[in-house]
Amino acid sequence: MDTYDLITRNAEEVVTEAEVRELADEPEGKRVYVGYEPSGVLHLGHLLTANKLIDLQEAGLEVVVLLADVHAYLNGKGTFEEIRETAEQMQAQFVAYGLDEANTEFVYGSEFQLEEDYTLDLHQLELSTTMNRAQRAMAELQSGETAKVSHLVYPLMQCLDIEYLDLDLAVGGLDQRKVHMLAREELPELGYEVRPCLHTPIVADLTSGEGKMSSSEGVTISMEDSTDDLEEKVNSAFCPPTRDPDDDLENPVLELFEYHVFPRFDEIVVERPEKYGGDLTYDDFETLAADLESGELHPADAKGTLATYLDELIAPGREKLRELRA
Repeated sequence: MDTYDLITRNAEEVVTEAEVRELADEPEGKRVYVGYEPSGVLHLGHLLTANKLIDLQEAGLEVVVLLADVHAYLNGKGTFEEIRETAEQMQAQFVAYGLDEANTEFVYGSEFQLEEDYTLDLHQLELSTTMNRAQRAMAELQSGETAKVSHLVYPLMQCLDIEYLDLDLAVGGLDQRKVHMLAREELPELGYEVRPCLHTPIVADLTSGEGKMSSSEGVTISMEDSTDDLEEKVNSAFCPPTRDPDDDLENPVLELFEYHVFPRFDEIVVERPEKYGGDLTYDDFETLAADLESGELHPADAKGTLATYLDELIAPGREKLRELRA
């Protein structure tokens, strides 16, 4: 796999292809980041972008993880002391999951977001950005939550983070697209260059195949889950043997294979008794998906295999959480 293909593997969107190809030509010394609000235990949403960071480290880029404590404070996630404790736990989990600690810079937002230059640039963005434009870039509010001024400031800070962390590439889930587009519009107004960005997919709700998997609504899988918990969640997941072309439902089991398992394992083995055809071995996602569609691979066997490989991925982080809480 060439460098560009590795950088963009499993990306839902590349903005822009020409800019990222130029980056792929000389990746050494280039800096890429994802920002995470310290809000709890890592779940599959965090780990999808972490998989992309692992790809980018393999491609030769330097990874920056922003532990966005000021953002979390603006979102009412606790005192700075409480948020910092959560951030420290998240950092340990990311390393346990597979980020190369020697090639990962963990940065707290409070290390630079309270400085005078940053604050003055933030005020300049507040002057140049309409309320409607800031609202379009806001994160979705939880049901019953009322928008506050802090919710409008939040995406403006995300724009400035890209400049102040001296980045060459920004990465986030597809739900971060609106922030990255705002940054590309507004940073030049402050005399700063635009940066390319990659957007990773949003995995569908585990039990229905609709919407998105969320830690605040519905069922998700996190590093807190025991092996039994994980197996129970995966075994109850929505996984139709064939896809109806007339509906908009996704197959979250296949999505988890594609975005979480195959990027981390060279070979996937589905263990089956001989009377059911014996073991199946896959070295690419497309063949597994085709076998599920054709009936060669039963959904129950797919789920059991998925649970096994996901458990192997999150087990080091689960153990690290136990150590931190002991």
